Amino acid sequence: MQRILITGANRGLGLEFSRRFLGRGELVFACCREPVKADQLRELKSVYPQRLSIISLDVANPESVATSHHLVKSKVDGLDLLLNNAGIYSVQGSGEPLERLGSLNFDDALKLFRINAVAPLIVAQQYLDLLKAGDNAKIVNVSTGYASLTENESGFPYYYSASKAAMNMLMRSLAADARKMDIITVLLDPGWVSTDMGGPNAPITPRQAVEGMIKVIDSLTTKDNGRFLNWCGEQVPW
Repeated sequence: MQRILITGANRGLGLEFSRRFLGRGELVFACCREPVKADQLRELKSVYPQRLSIISLDVANPESVATSHHLVKSKVDGLDLLLNNAGIYSVQGSGEPLERLGSLNFDDALKLFRINAVAPLIVAQQYLDLLKAGDNAKIVNVSTGYASLTENESGFPYYYSASKAAMNMLMRSLAADARKMDIITVLLDPGWVSTDMGGPNAPITPRQAVEGMIKVIDSLTTKDNGRFLNWCGEQVPW
């Protein structure tokens, strides 16, 4: 039984990851900012009361990150998978980015960089002790094709794409350090998925994306450390 921590687990891909991992018998720490409002997670808790813990975690708040770590550490002595999934598409949350050249500003840009780029690194840093004690531990970060500098020929959303590209670079740096601790670090692009963020016209369902990514996660070896892969396991251009 794997011990798995998932951020942003109250909806979309995070919820689907929680559902799939629980369904196959794993121990899951499902993290979100407001557990009291996470109705679907609470429903899962009623089905898997022994293997699902719902943890309060605001990834952009260092005190919240530390408190979540203390709580998880009181329950397990190691983690086998940290899944950095939490993120926002715009300052409206999952709403369509409104930034346009001529109205760009520091505050909105830095909010996305804090949540999408820096927070996953800080969460990983906080949980390194438990990951070092894990079994073939992995840090998996949900990225996006929008983070690809190579593929940006049409003007991706400024803040979101840049913040995810920054996360990729930070995690490439982490991969170099974490491999010394026998921890594998990768970036995964789930594709265009029909979540609140992806919208109803997206061609990939959350179930398809998550089932694909879990297959990739299960197959990871040390040779994959630092790679940027899609939900089918194919290399994504940097």
